[in-house]
This record gives sequence, structure tokens and C-alpha cells, in this order.
Amino acid sequence: MTATNAYAHLEDRFRRIANVQGALAVLHWDSAAVMPPGGAAARGEQIATLSVIAHDLLTAGDMADLLAAAGSVPLDPWQQANLHEMSRVWRHATAVPQALVEVIARQSHETELVWRTARGADDFKSLAPKLQSLLDLVRQVAASKAASFDLDPYDALLDEYEPGGRAARIDVLFGELQSFLPELRGQVLERQASRGAPLPQPGPFPVEAQRALADRILDVLQFDRAHGRLDVSHHPFTGGVPDDVRITTRYATSDFTRSLMGVIHETGHAQYERGLPSSWRGQPVGNARGMAMHESQSLLFEMQACRSLEFIDFLAPLVREAFGRDGEAFTAANLRLVYHRVQPGLIRVDADEVTYPSHVILRYRLERAMIAGDLKVADLPGAWNDGMEELLGVRPPDDADGCMQDIHWPGGSFGYFPTYTMGAMAAAQLFAAAKAADPAILPSIGQGDFKPLLAWLRRNVHEKGSNGTTDEILTQATGMPLGVAAFKTHLEARYLG
Repeated sequence: MTATNAYAHLEDRFRRIANVQGALAVLHWDSAAVMPPGGAAARGEQIATLSVIAHDLLTAGDMADLLAAAGSVPLDPWQQANLHEMSRVWRHATAVPQALVEVIARQSHETELVWRTARGADDFKSLAPKLQSLLDLVRQVAASKAASFDLDPYDALLDEYEPGGRAARIDVLFGELQSFLPELRGQVLERQASRGAPLPQPGPFPVEAQRALADRILDVLQFDRAHGRLDVSHHPFTGGVPDDVRITTRYATSDFTRSLMGVIHETGHAQYERGLPSSWRGQPVGNARGMAMHESQSLLFEMQACRSLEFIDFLAPLVREAFGRDGEAFTAANLRLVYHRVQPGLIRVDADEVTYPSHVILRYRLERAMIAGDLKVADLPGAWNDGMEELLGVRPPDDADGCMQDIHWPGGSFGYFPTYTMGAMAAAQLFAAAKAADPAILPSIGQGDFKPLLAWLRRNVHEKGSNGTTDEILTQATGMPLGVAAFKTHLEARYLG
């Protein structure tokens, strides 16, 4: 094969890999949303087999020569970026033996299924052996990648979720957050006390009414129903592929506010996937630029845009109509108090903007300790509870709302958690830049029109794909790399202004 043909051959190879990985993504969604319990064993085998097929395609013996040959011929900027991403993905794949890929795919699927039952029963003892087995495998992956990339094992895992991300930088960013968050939280709680609590919104709120309201908000947010759907799962998530995006939420009849914001959060993820460059579908450069940027999109929708005063004013009458309720508890003024309420609590996904980073910092500390071998799974509940008390002043009464609340570790995702708060910081930067660039964005949101915001995000984030690092994309869009300043300004303006 000539060097000229090498790049074209690589594009074809990666298109096939993307199709296999896309099938895996839909299988994962199916197992979380609609698969009957009896299908678990067969699904585990399917996932393991497809994971090995994707790995085999990535690590085929001719890949190194193809990458080298493609790098010796002239390529346009997007092709160069694509080749760079191909090489990065290939290096991650070749660092892990095929046998380990298969066994960890099977173990993570099995552990996640055990977690679903164990959390509902508050039975950490039944989860612990499976989670420890999975952790041992993840540590093997981390060690293999660390040797290949000449990185610390945790950094080697982080790099897969946030390319170029390093714990040393996260330590600095999180240190800056910790330098002001406790005092800010105290000031906000003091101000809240003087204003009074929101009026209670008594249920029940029927699930069908919540679904109808969610469907209406999906339309407001320009969710593309021809290329996506909303379902229910134990833990809200976004899956599928850019042309077939699957989002989920979970409902509680006692509280509609959490499920609604869950839908909005996942819609932010979905819009990013739908907005990725269509001409680069199936190519690494056409993928999202890491999880920090992905979380920035979900949090921009959920926290920045849809907790704004403008959107809440728009939302309030829709809520009253959906549930047939009236009175002061369902006014925009009270809904603002609900959605701007700061209260240290147990559950990360329900946390407010001020306390949320502390949840992430705790998980970051714990997973680094587990990967380093300094924390065993059996000791996780105690370490978790102590950390919650230190960082948030609350102590979980059980493991279900403690160390078992998240799906990430049972699913094998170690190194993911810091991207949530990195995403929150990026969301603040991006939303501030968008409003400055187009003053129509916020008034339009107040009218239920998200087209101006989406247009700005498409141009400045979504259509970039992975053509550039997180910092490069942020600098082009906002004038600065990822930092704490915009996030701090946002929190002070919303909660102390």
C-alpha cells in the first residue's frame, strides 16, 4: 500500500471501529433502560465479544505502519487532527492486552448489574467483592497504560476521559475552588436564612404528567426526536451515537424538580452529540472533545441557562399547567427559591452549584487512592462517610445514599469524576462568552427560544469536534483556557448578588 492510500485506509478502518463501538453504546443503553433481567448473561457476552472486535481492529498488526505512512504525506488541517486522534486512540488500545479488554468488559457489565440490585437493598457487602475484582482489573489497565504513556497510573486513566488531563493541574484547580467555596457556602446559607425557605410543593406528581412536561421541555430545547429518544434508567445518562442519541432520566412522584433538571442536563449532552461535525462521522476527530467539554454542555443547559431567572419565569406556567396546580408554591418566585436553594446534601446528582464541587472533589480523592492501592473497596464506606463530613458537614446514614449512589465505579469508569467540575467551570466561561457575543441569548431563553444559544454553541464548541484540545477550544470561544474565575463570578452573582 502506498503512503498516499494509507490515510484513506485508516479512515475506512476507523469508520468500521466506530460502527462496532456504536453498537456497543446502544447495547449498553438497552441493558440500562429496557433489557429484561434474564438477558444479563447473554448481554455480557455480547459486550465482551464486541469489545474484543473493536480492540482487534484498533491493534491490528499493520496499524503502526499505516499511521507512520499517513503522516508522511500532505494532509489538510482536519485530516492532520484526525490522524493525531487516531494515533492517540491506537496508543491507548495497544497499551492493554486483548485478554484484559475482554475480561474487564465482562466484569464491568456484571458489576454494574449487581450494583443496581445492591443499591436498592442498601447491601454494600454483596457489591464489594465484585467491585474489588473490577478495581483490580482497572488497576492492571492503569499500570499498562502508565508504562506505555510514561504517566502516573491515575493520569493514564484520566487521559482517556480528558485527553491531556493531568492530576497535577486538577489539584491546582480544585485547590483554588477549595480556597473560596467553604466561605462562599457559609455566606450563601446565611443569606438564605434571612430570606426564608421556599414554600413546599406537595406531591404526588404523577409520572405521566412529569413525562408530558419533559416532552414539552425537550421541544423547547430543540431536542431532535428524529435522532433521539428519552427513557428511564436507574441513573440518568446519555448514550447511543450522534445520529441516534439515547437519553434517560428517573422519576419520583414526590418531586418533579429533580427529574426535570435531569432531562435538561442530559439534553445538553445530546445537543453536543447531535452538533458534532457530520462530515467527520465515524472518525476520531469527529468525536466530542473529552468529558470536561461534554459535561460543560450538560451543565451549561442545566445550571447556567435553565436555572436563570429568565428561564424559570418561562417554566413556571408550564409547571402549573402540567400538574394542574396553582398558588404561591408554584409561582416563578418560589420556583426560583427551589432551584437556587443551596443545601449540603448526600446526593451528587441532586446537589446545587455551590456544594456540587465538593462531591466531585471527594470522589476524585477516593478514586485516586483506590488506583494507587491506598484504599481497598472494603474500606470505601468509611472513607466516603468521613470525607462527606469533612467537605460538606453531612454523614450518610447508609451506603445506598453514600458510596453506592453513583454508577461510575461499578461500570469501571475511574478517572471520570473530575471532569464534572472541570465541566462546570467551562460552562460558566462559555455561557458568559455566549451572552457577551449575542445579547439576544438570555432574552430569547426567557421566551423559550434556545435557537440563538444553540447557534453559538454549534459554531464555537460542537462543530469543533476533537479538532483542538479543551483549552484550545475554550480559548478560541472565550479568550482564555480553563480556569476558576468565571465560575466564581457566576456563583457570587447568582447566590450573593
